[in-house]
Order: sequence, then C-alpha cells, then structure tokens
Amino acid sequence: MIKTIDMQGMRYLNLFEKITSVRTRYFFKYNEIIMFCVPKKLLSKALSENNSNLKKMSDILKKRIRIIAMPRGIEDAKEFVQAVVAPLQFKDLEVIGEEVVLIGGINKAAFIGREKRRLFEMQEIIKDFFGKRFRVA
Repeated sequence: MIKTIDMQGMRYLNLFEKITSVRTRYFFKYNEIIMFCVPKKLLSKALSENNSNLKKMSDILKKRIRIIAMPRGIEDAKEFVQAVVAPLQFKDLEVIGEEVVLIGGINKAAFIGREKRRLFEMQEIIKDFFGKRFRVA
C-alpha cells in the first residue's frame, strides 16, 4: 500500500500516536468516518480502557473515529471489510482472480450509497490494501 499522505492526514496520524501511543501509517475515510488500522495485537492498547482514546480523539476532531485491525493478507479480507462496513451485514466475500466480490446483504443500496459514494470509497480501500478490484454482486 503506497499512498501519499497529505498535511491533514499527517495531523490525524500525529494526534492518533500522541493519544494512543501506537504508531501507524494506515488510515482512510469511509462514510465520513476516519478509520485507523493498527496491528491486531495493539488494538486493545489503541482503544484503551472503555474506549477512552476513541472518545478523546472524537471530541478533539469533532468527527466519528473507528480503530480496526489491519489485515495481514487477502485471507483477512472478509473480517477487514466487515469491520469497515459495520453495522451493515453481508453474506460472503469472495476473491475471484483479481477481483473481490461482496455477495448479498440485507440492503444492497446501503453498500453502494448515494451517487455510489461508498462503493467508490470501498474500491479505493480494497485497491490500496489488497491491490484488487472491488464490486458488489
């Protein structure tokens, strides 16, 4: 995942490290939520007791924040996508060649979003983390 970080992104990452004492380079926006990816073993440290770090960052930035586990490979894609789109549920996620396909769900329109905004955001996230295309079936 090679991505240029802008100045606002640097501010988010520095604030995250200052509050949580966990260093990460991975963050993205999905559905107006800022999501930080940390290694699974550091997830509880980043969240802190009673999610106090999460609340503190949310109060400072005045935005919704979520901290999720970073995928180790394509085998973690289903758990990663589920963490990103939560609380929405889907039936399955399949990797077919160079494509990641999200199968079914209660409300397909919720995955796509108005003017396909969430679909485009998820396509960018999947491309950055796994180097594959994304579509909803």
